[in-house]
Formats: sequence, structure tokens, C-alpha cells
Amino acid sequence: MTIVPPADPALVAELVTGNRILYDQKIVDAFGHLSVRHDKDPTKYLMSRHLAPGLVTPDDLVTFDLDSVPVVDIGKRYYSERFIHGEIYKARPEVVAVVHCHAPQLIPFGATKVPLRPIYHMSGFLGAGVPIFEIRDTGGITDMLVRTPVLGRALAASLGDKPVILMRGHGATMVGNSIKHVVYRAVYAALNAALQMEALRLGEPMFLSEEEAVLAAQRNDNALDRAWNMWQREALGAN
Repeated sequence: MTIVPPADPALVAELVTGNRILYDQKIVDAFGHLSVRHDKDPTKYLMSRHLAPGLVTPDDLVTFDLDSVPVVDIGKRYYSERFIHGEIYKARPEVVAVVHCHAPQLIPFGATKVPLRPIYHMSGFLGAGVPIFEIRDTGGITDMLVRTPVLGRALAASLGDKPVILMRGHGATMVGNSIKHVVYRAVYAALNAALQMEALRLGEPMFLSEEEAVLAAQRNDNALDRAWNMWQREALGAN
């Protein structure tokens, strides 16, 4: 039997809060999920059992290995798309947290030839490029869900070294170096998509240059607590 030391209680609390924030900010609804790499064993990650993100509590969290097998089977359902998380953690050792969502604003950019690009400084991270995962290339005709390790590996390969990937006909997946980081990226990727859609109605948008995007992303990465503290208060009523 694999013995894994318990995760830091602060990390557990942050994971629960991250789920609530994503729901409150309308990045997830009854579907979608957030995970974090285990702080004491990088070959493991924490994620809720099969549950709507807005309902997650510390008691619902499960430790998985990178094959997305629960270390201890609690005898309840798990997210069928947990392979998204495990395979990304395998492929990207620097990634600490992953969000998978179906934010409506992002769907059109995964289903058209219009690339998602940073239209303002808050989404500078999109300047790295946003690939699109085409599940048919690996799985043929499916129900569009990443239910197997093979599909998870294909998604991770399509993501490459980027912060965000769109999933045609499905949603999006974001990665970050902390829960706060990935939640920030999820929120502002969706906001950028909405703004870009509006700009396209007016004409040809002027996007951030590559250099502007890099500088903006660096600046925002140093101010994550400012956004997180506000979102936490809105989601939980915390001070």
C-alpha cells in the first residue's frame, strides 16, 4: 500500500477555495475541475471526487497518482476526465495546478479559425499562443471527453509548453505554478475571450505585441493576491 504524507492544510483549504472561486466567477458550473500537485510528493495530485466544484469541501478531496488512480479508493465516483490532470503533471514537471472548464466565452475560439489572443494587459499570458486540441486526431469519433490516459497524453502533447489550450467542441484547460496562478488564468482567459468577441464586432482588433504580452504577464503574476483576496471574499464572504 502506498503511504503518502498528508498535504499541507493550507494547500487543502486553497484548493477548496479555488473551486468556489471558479464557480463564483462563472468559469465552471456543475461541471469542470481544479487540481493541485501534492506539496509533499510531486508524483501525486489532489482533486475532488465526482462533485460540482461549488460544493467541494476538504472531505471530498482525493489523492491520485499521476496515472490518475486514487491512492486510497474511497468507493465513490471520480471525475472521468481526471486523466487531463495526471497526464499534464507527467508532461510538465513545473506545473503545480490545472483547471479544466467549459466557460462559454472560450468555446467559439476552439470551434473557429479565429485565434484567441491577448486584447488587454490582464491576459498577457495568452501571448504565448493558445493551441486547440482536436480529439478526433487521437480518438476518432468520441463523446468529446478525455476519459483515457491515451487522450490525456494527446491533450498534454497539444498543450506543449503553453499556459492554455482550447478543446474543440468542449472547453479549455489551463495550467499554472500555483492554484492562485491557474485560477487567475482561467478567469482572465474567459474575460479576454468575451472582450475579443466584442472587438471583432467593431472591426480588426489591435492585440498586445509579443513584448507587451510578456511584460504584462510578468507584472500580473506578481499581483495574484490582489485578485485572489477579492474573489475569495466574494465567493466565501472571507475577510
